[in-house]
Order: sequence, then structure tokens, then C-alpha cells
Amino acid sequence: MLCDPVVRVVFYFPVGVGKREKMNEILLMGSVVLIYGMVLLAYRLFGKAGMYLMTVVATILANIEVLLLVDAFGMNQTLGNVLFASTYLVTDILSENEGKKAAARAVWMGVFTSALMLVFTQYWLLYTPSDSDWAMPAVKTIFQTTPRLMFASFLGYVVSQRLDVWLYHRLWDFTAAKTGDAGGLLWLRNNFATLLSQVINTVIFTSVAFGGWYPMEELVGIMLSSYLIFIFTSLLDTPVVYLARRMKKAGRIPGEV
Repeated sequence: MLCDPVVRVVFYFPVGVGKREKMNEILLMGSVVLIYGMVLLAYRLFGKAGMYLMTVVATILANIEVLLLVDAFGMNQTLGNVLFASTYLVTDILSENEGKKAAARAVWMGVFTSALMLVFTQYWLLYTPSDSDWAMPAVKTIFQTTPRLMFASFLGYVVSQRLDVWLYHRLWDFTAAKTGDAGGLLWLRNNFATLLSQVINTVIFTSVAFGGWYPMEELVGIMLSSYLIFIFTSLLDTPVVYLARRMKKAGRIPGEV
């Protein structure tokens, strides 16, 4: 991906909470409802295909939205956090309802989408614009990111998403064997797999992207402030996974076309 929507939260510091900040906070909370709701709607309308669609859409939009910087909840942070977190929600829903293979396919679709977007956005910059062009300066501003940041984000995404799917199913096997209930403890595997994967993602991206640029103390601060957002979005997606499972059991999810 072009840049990581979560770990690019910059240093944690208090900011004045005026009308602008309050509106940003309302919009951010609303984005959780909107984006997670869209994941459920896509699953209800299109089944597995809807989950793959949301992976592609969220990957592209998060890489653009991340360039927007706002003040909210006492932090100066980039957007794209919820969109990026929704890709973990998608893989957890697929793991729970459709199997490990379907979840892994969603991950590789996200990887392919990220790579394709990276190639095309950098390819656009090779063109020489005409005298009447007005868009190229803006495109360069948005997509002229450093290769180091691109590699760091891409590496973090691949490793953490693959870990999320693997760990989800390992925990499922473990809890099913211990409790005798294959459907039980969904909240445990959902939260533990996602939160641990987000730790790996945060550490990889921050270390690779900023290692050598900032002292270790500041790197740790970036990691901690970034992870706070992941905790929030990860805990909120658990009810959505439960609802998706209920929809699947009720026969409301379309099968393969």
C-alpha cells in the first residue's frame, strides 16, 4: 500500500478541542458505523464476492484518505484508519463463515490491489502534462511518496494480514478442542487475532519506515499512539462479526454465483 492508514498517526499531544475537533470526532465515529455497515451490506447482497469487493475498495480508498490530516481525540492523525481496519473485519467474517481459503484469498486480493495501485499511480507521474493540464501538480502531491514508506506499508500489510487469518483459525481449533463448542468464543479469536496482527503491522511499518530517522523513544511513542486506534476499531468490529454469522446461519447470505 502507498502508506499505512493507522501507524501514520503522528506524535501524541493534546490539542484544543474546539468546534472543528468535535466535528472531526463525530465524523470519525460516524465513519465506523458507515464503513462497518457497508461491509455487512456487501456481505448480505453479494456474499463472498461482496467481501472481496470491500477489500479492494477499502484498500484503494484508505491509501488516498490517509493523506488527509485531522485533529481529533487529542491526536494529530491521518484518516483511513477505519477503512484499513475494515479489511481485518472482512477477513474475520470470511474466516468465521466461509473458511480459511476464502479469507486468504481476500488478503491476496488486497495485496494485488495495493501493488497495482502503486504501479499505476507512479506510472502516471512519468507523463509530461500538456500546457492546459491542471491536475498533474495535485496528482504529484498526492502520489509522490517515498519508496521506503511504500515498502514498509506493503510489508506490514502482507505479514499482518496473513498472520491474522492463520491465528484466527489456530485459535478456533484450540477453543473448539477445549470447550467442545465449535462456534463458541468467537469474541476471543476475533479480538486476539486482530489485535496481535495489528501489533505486528504497527511494529513493522514504524520500524521500516522511520527507523534511523527518529530516536527509539520517539519510535515507541508513534507505535503506542497508533495502536490505540487499532484497539478501538478492533473491539468495535466484534459485534459485526457476530451479526454476520447470524445472517449466514439464517440463510440470508447469497452463495456462489
